[in-house]
Amino acid sequence: MDYIGTLTNAKAYSLDISRAKLYEALVATDFDIEEKSFHEAYMKAHEKYRVIRYEKHIEVTNAVWVSEALNSLGFRTKVEDPRLKAALNVFFQDYVDSLELRSHVLELLKDVSCHCKLGLVSNFTYAPVVHSSLRKLGINQFFNAILVSDEVGWRKPHKLIFEDMLTKLHVASSEAIFVGDSPLEDIKGAQSVGMKTIFVCSQFNKVEDLTANSIKPDLTAQDITDVHNYLKETLIRAG
Repeated sequence: MDYIGTLTNAKAYSLDISRAKLYEALVATDFDIEEKSFHEAYMKAHEKYRVIRYEKHIEVTNAVWVSEALNSLGFRTKVEDPRLKAALNVFFQDYVDSLELRSHVLELLKDVSCHCKLGLVSNFTYAPVVHSSLRKLGINQFFNAILVSDEVGWRKPHKLIFEDMLTKLHVASSEAIFVGDSPLEDIKGAQSVGMKTIFVCSQFNKVEDLTANSIKPDLTAQDITDVHNYLKETLIRAG
């Protein structure tokens, strides 16, 4: 399963506020930087790595472009600098707090996890966000394996991240179903390794997005209840 969008909604989140908090956190750890200059350097580095992430499907963690932005302003930082991690934890806290489970997700995970292996595959640049929010929402225990692009190095739709999950679960692609809300990252990516797919509409993607990308999943679900019913029927047919 995909995570954000598919199993959760992000409610009332402001990226601009998070960026302001990132700047404040860096200043609080002795980086003497002017706010406008930092934001301009940050956005320049962010855009540089966005191309790599979305065109080559290679994940680049936030600390890389924060470090590059600071270095362009005359500092000498490394990605491993603990001050960057501390600032990023501040930057992402509002996002973690904004995540909430979609309706009927808990029932879905409880039921399906009793009958088959569950894996979660998430595109996210800072893995602690995924792990901490899963614990906060109380659903981490339902998954046999969790892969975050930050830790793997590849982003969906790259087939290697899907193949890695199949290996961890010890299942063949023909035995697996992927549930996600992104036509390109989730559905096309999973299909590239031979998995069946379920597209579920979300706050980010609708049926029209499937049509626009000429992608046809095995099932198009309007909500989590439709996903749950399909998986129950599939398990019953499988005996």
